Amino acid sequence: MRSVTISERRARLGVRHHLAGDYKADIVEAAAGRMVGFHASDPASVYLAARARVQGVTVEHLERALYEGRSMLRILGMRRTMFAAPLELAQLIQAGAASRLIAGERKRMAGFLAAGGVTDEPVAWLKEMEEATFAALEESGPALAQELTKKVPGLSEQISFGEGTKWAGTMGVSTRVLFLLALDGRIGRGRPRGTWTSSQHRWAPIDYWTPGGLGEVDPSEARRQIIRRWLFTFGPGGMDDIRWWTGWTVAEIRHALAEVDVTEVDVDGQVALLLSDDLDPVNPPGSWVAFLPGLDPTPMGWKERAWYLGLHKAALFDRNGNIGPSIWHDGRIIGGWGQNQERKVVYRILEPVSSRVARDAAREAAAVEEWIGDTKVTPRFRTPLEAELAR
Repeated sequence: MRSVTISERRARLGVRHHLAGDYKADIVEAAAGRMVGFHASDPASVYLAARARVQGVTVEHLERALYEGRSMLRILGMRRTMFAAPLELAQLIQAGAASRLIAGERKRMAGFLAAGGVTDEPVAWLKEMEEATFAALEESGPALAQELTKKVPGLSEQISFGEGTKWAGTMGVSTRVLFLLALDGRIGRGRPRGTWTSSQHRWAPIDYWTPGGLGEVDPSEARRQIIRRWLFTFGPGGMDDIRWWTGWTVAEIRHALAEVDVTEVDVDGQVALLLSDDLDPVNPPGSWVAFLPGLDPTPMGWKERAWYLGLHKAALFDRNGNIGPSIWHDGRIIGGWGQNQERKVVYRILEPVSSRVARDAAREAAAVEEWIGDTKVTPRFRTPLEAELAR
């Protein structure tokens, strides 16, 4: 059995994730495609993930790809996580991940409508709201949710949920209807209100990105292609890693893997998978340091993280498993970073490093600070070290 050492895994990470200096991507679409999408639950993460991987990238490059040239799309995908992906990949994510969720989410929303006393016929009412909202967007073009409520009054309804529990609250019908239309591949998230860190997006019909919509792809074929992409970038990985990252059932994963030519390899005494045409060793790419944002796709790519995380989980992850901003050296995490109240990039190295690595980290911190400029970047999920640095 081919053995893959921890050192080789770290070398693969530097090369395949476009983090080592000589392996940076030239365009943002290529980097996002290689990473099987940038995590987009936190809007700022998309931009900072691109900054770490694409030579010379600017905020304007991302905005052009997402909102002007529209070569990329924000889409709900694997394990119900938002991704920013080039359109070719977005088609696969829609077919292989998003489409499998829509029936259950509509049923769930119908239950909220009935329990909240909005209507006695929730399925029909919800369908009417979806069609009216889509028609309004086709007529108006990109619009914010609050603008759509003026055209479709039912969107302004508020629904109470979880009464008597610690998670009790209210939700707007507009939020859920737009979510369902996007999950169904009929609309997409356009330019936000405010800066690139804003999560309040305008919405537009999916034809705004790709005439005729995202197209029809067989879900099984889409999952096969997604797993192949993941194995090339994140491999070697075990079944637990694949199941965690995709959020798919074991049966769905096994069905997809049956159509992918993979080879079992030994990773630190455990069985993992590599593509059979990707068994050659990857040479170390040279020393590198990277400052990655919270929810970056690299640290969120595996369930088993000891080989790159070390003893830093308590400082860098929140209680729900979300990672904050992290500092990497040669394929492993060595610290974390954030912005203080004066919007300066501050950081902490959590283990002994050489003076050269310390200088590289200081240089990278200065580069990130210059790139961010006057923008305040607050991670959506606060982690212990980031929150401490921010204070």
